[in-house]
Amino acid sequence: PAPGSETGTLVNALLAHCGDSLSGIGGVARPGIVHRLDKDTSGVMVAAKTDRAHAGLSALFAAHDIERTYIALTRGAPSPAQGRIATRIGRSTGDRKKMAVLKTGGREAVTDYVVQQTFGEPMRPGGAPLAARVACTLHTGRTHQIRVHLSSKGAPILGDAVYGSGSPAAPVRAAIAEAGLTRQALHAAVLGFVHPVTGERLRFETAPPEDMLRLEALLAEL
Repeated sequence: PAPGSETGTLVNALLAHCGDSLSGIGGVARPGIVHRLDKDTSGVMVAAKTDRAHAGLSALFAAHDIERTYIALTRGAPSPAQGRIATRIGRSTGDRKKMAVLKTGGREAVTDYVVQQTFGEPMRPGGAPLAARVACTLHTGRTHQIRVHLSSKGAPILGDAVYGSGSPAAPVRAAIAEAGLTRQALHAAVLGFVHPVTGERLRFETAPPEDMLRLEALLAEL
């Protein structure tokens, strides 16, 4: 919960589901929460139910010892089709509400990506496709990391009002409208980690929700 979003949050739902049993390390406002997803990013998350699990999970995230793969639908496609984006990310000097790639300062941010599928013929010879499905694996967890990194590669996430930096081609805009997408097309698909208490290796995967699935199907027809 935060100003302007006091209800309908994940924490509200966790409190209703678990009552007072959630880990309290995150403080009263963030019981059980060890990591976040951006508002309007869908996908799988983990929440701690005990202080011991919270401490262990927090240590795994701090050491970047977590498997995290996201699916993004992008305007154009990053080039090359597979690679690593390693930069520093911090508050934008031009807009304090946004994050940006910085030459100095900020914090290290590392994202591996692979273009899984492209959609639509390039508008000009040698140009980028109209859109793409990109899998991104996080090695760090900076605020807005994937959104900033893909935008820095000239392939911002479709529907991203903050980092979109320009309008997609008309057929892609039409597909977004028909699919009913009203958010950034970013989905946390995989979360894997070693259970901090039992030592068991766990891996959770969830398919993108209907808005992204509809958009991908429409893009495939371009």
